[in-house]
Amino acid sequence: MECPKCNAKMIERSVETLHGSVAIDQCSSCQGLWFDNGEAEQLKSSWMSDFLDSGDPRIGKTYNRVRDIQCPRCSKAMLKVNDSRQPHLEYEACPDHGMFMDAGEFTDYKHETLMDIFKGLVATMKRR
Repeated sequence: MECPKCNAKMIERSVETLHGSVAIDQCSSCQGLWFDNGEAEQLKSSWMSDFLDSGDPRIGKTYNRVRDIQCPRCSKAMLKVNDSRQPHLEYEACPDHGMFMDAGEFTDYKHETLMDIFKGLVATMKRR
């Protein structure tokens, strides 16, 4: 599978959870993460997934400018989605197959803080 953002090779990584192993894909270049449907939600509560998002968030933010992203599974255009609990967090999603998060986004998604609430308010105000 190729990265939907930079077209580099994706490498499969496994995470052991209490409910079994979950395999996700990480880009060998930009370090973005691909989650099949349901995997990000499953890994959000697992402490074992704290080490998945190993990329530099500053580099990840530079990939937010990439538009017209295609699903690595079906090649359909992916949608830009804002997380409902953290509106400042934007990632790409294919309704049929999964989601792609740039480096640093899964860590942000996983760990909600008071700063995230503030960032969400600012992001909401900017969009108005």
